[in-house]
Amino acid sequence: MAFDYKKEYKEFYLPKNKPGLVEVPAMNYIAVRGKGDPNIEGGEYKQSIGLLYAVAFTIKMSRKGSHQIEGYFDYVVPPLEGFWWQDGVQGIDYAHKETFEFLSVIRLPDFVTKDDFDWAVHEAETKKKEDFSRVMYWTYHEGLCVQCMHIGPYDNEPETVSLMHDFMTEQGYRLDITDKRMHHEIYLSDARRTTPERLKTVIRHPVRKI
Repeated sequence: MAFDYKKEYKEFYLPKNKPGLVEVPAMNYIAVRGKGDPNIEGGEYKQSIGLLYAVAFTIKMSRKGSHQIEGYFDYVVPPLEGFWWQDGVQGIDYAHKETFEFLSVIRLPDFVTKDDFDWAVHEAETKKKEDFSRVMYWTYHEGLCVQCMHIGPYDNEPETVSLMHDFMTEQGYRLDITDKRMHHEIYLSDARRTTPERLKTVIRHPVRKI
């Protein structure tokens, strides 16, 4: 049976729908940086998703080709994630999505080296005949965060964020969003096939002790 990161690391991908603290270790990602409203068809965000999945599935299917990755095991491609920020804004201003900046990411299995990643990007670029120069190998240590499962439309996320911030204050922590620590979302539902009220999104904010 394929290794499923969501099931094996429930503390990172399947939190309860009430806030809690989590210590997130360093992880490697496929990443694409961009800006703009994520809902715009043909915008940078929609383009980034196509680039990410092309590389992710090239790596997953590598076992059937000539490039054999040392330590490879069968796995389910981890969910799409996004780190979001806006210049001059502490947190997220949902009313001005046109000012969003983002890093769209998909987690890489630990057996994938930078050389394997570079091979996969080149392979995807050759097959798709598209420009993959925006795709990066990114290592990020998120550290201590408060997180919560948000169920419902993306536009209702401020309600869950408010609960998270109340919780962290009660526990003696403060928000620690900086230029290196960002608002983080993990998308567990396919928005194309799921009604808005059933969407499941992990929301995570960095914190530090007061």
